[in-house]
Amino acid sequence: MFKTLTKLALASLVGAALGISAHAQEMTLKFQSSDPAGNPNFILQQGWAESVSEKTGGRLAIELLPVESIVAHNETQDAIAAGILDGHVTDTSYFAGKDPAFGLIANPVGAWSAPQEMFDFMSDGGGKELMNELLEPYGLRFIGATTPGLEAFVSKVPLTGVDDLQGLKMRAPEGLVQQVFAAAGAAPVNLPGSEVFTSLDKGVIDAADYSVFSTNQAQGIHDVAPNPVYPGFHSMPLVEISMNKAKWDALPEDMQAALEESVAEFALSQVAALAAKDEEAVAAAKAGGEVTVHDWPAEERAKFRTIATGEWAKVAARSENAQRVYEVLTGYLKENGMMN
Repeated sequence: MFKTLTKLALASLVGAALGISAHAQEMTLKFQSSDPAGNPNFILQQGWAESVSEKTGGRLAIELLPVESIVAHNETQDAIAAGILDGHVTDTSYFAGKDPAFGLIANPVGAWSAPQEMFDFMSDGGGKELMNELLEPYGLRFIGATTPGLEAFVSKVPLTGVDDLQGLKMRAPEGLVQQVFAAAGAAPVNLPGSEVFTSLDKGVIDAADYSVFSTNQAQGIHDVAPNPVYPGFHSMPLVEISMNKAKWDALPEDMQAALEESVAEFALSQVAALAAKDEEAVAAAKAGGEVTVHDWPAEERAKFRTIATGEWAKVAARSENAQRVYEVLTGYLKENGMMN
């Protein structure tokens, strides 16, 4: 009996250290998003957090915080490792400064023409394994990937093709996305998404790689940048949902499975919800007449993609991890006839 009680006491102490209690709700995890409160992405993410509680019968709760609530948008990885946060929902590109591999896997510009292509790579093409190879040395565990979808492009000036990017002051996340736009002749600036509207309004930038059309519309970005390019031609970010690895390892298998399942379901629902919103927002914008939607012709899209894929190998040469991502990614694309 004494040994049994001792084991239970020890388990209780370990659980307390990891934020686990013996009550019906065994764990509350604090996640920080890279999106601001009220942003359509953040609202959808709140639905994901609620689904986790439902799937686990209330044993696991996610407290989801908007961007900058605890730390800066590009500091969540360190905060999770240190135990300040338990997890994050964020664009992996924000950590390209630590290792260019993060930028390459997060947004291999020109690789994907639809969200499902990326999801298939993550689940069946080695993407999930790559993410954990990259994240686990930093004390994180990758749960799953989502994306808002193919991004539209917002601009204060008309953009009809690659030549119009020359000298364009634009926001792009750190890493490969910035590099590709620079190779195309633009002058990219690293800014968090929360500063896009203000920077456009004040003339700090003239264009931005930011989010999908409906999100841009909902945030009033088209009021200050009335020349969006849609459908998007350039970018589809990998938004990772990851958490502290020690806390992940402490979860029972059924809760781990519930988390993975919740993220996979959320990814599909987010893409579908935002695609529907895009159609409505584009129709409304065109009907209003205050926004001019530019749809690049196929030859201009192909020209940009050629520039983009030419930058992948340059990124790969910068670290062993980036080379590993490059080999797995290009191998998958070639195997599935997606390189041309």
